Amino acid sequence: MNIGEVASASGVSAKMIRYYESIGLLPPAARSESGYRVYGPNDVHRLAFIRRARRLGFSVAQIGRLEALWRDTNRASAEVKRIALEHVAELEEKIAELEAMRRTLRHLADHCHGDQRPDCPIIDDLAGAEPADRPANRSQTRA
Repeated sequence: MNIGEVASASGVSAKMIRYYESIGLLPPAARSESGYRVYGPNDVHRLAFIRRARRLGFSVAQIGRLEALWRDTNRASAEVKRIALEHVAELEEKIAELEAMRRTLRHLADHCHGDQRPDCPIIDDLAGAEPADRPANRSQTRA
C-alpha cells in the first residue's frame, strides 16, 4: 500500500503518518525502487492503535510506551494500567480546571448587565482590575 491507501485504511492522514515516522512512533516505511513509501497490514493496524490512543487523549510519549507494551507479548498488564490511570488523573485535573473556568465565566456573565452601558465585569476581570480600581462610572474617567 502507498501512503494514501494506508491513510485511508487507518483513518490517519498522510501528513500525520509522516510525522509519526519522523518522531519514531512509527518505524520508517519500506521504500519502493522509485523511493515511495510502502506499507502493509501491520502498519494499518499500528496506525489504528495510535489513532484510537490519540482520540482517548494520550500524549505521544504515552502512546509510544503503550505501543511498545502492545508489541511485547510478555508485558505486564500492570504497566498498561499504570499508564491508563496516570492519564485518567491528568484528565481529571483538566476537567477540574475547565469546571473552575466555567464557574468563573458563568459568575462574570451573570454579573454583566449585557446592555449598552460600558461597565462590564468580564472586561474588568480580564484586565485584572480589582473592584476598588474599577471606575464607578466610566464617564467620570474621561477628561
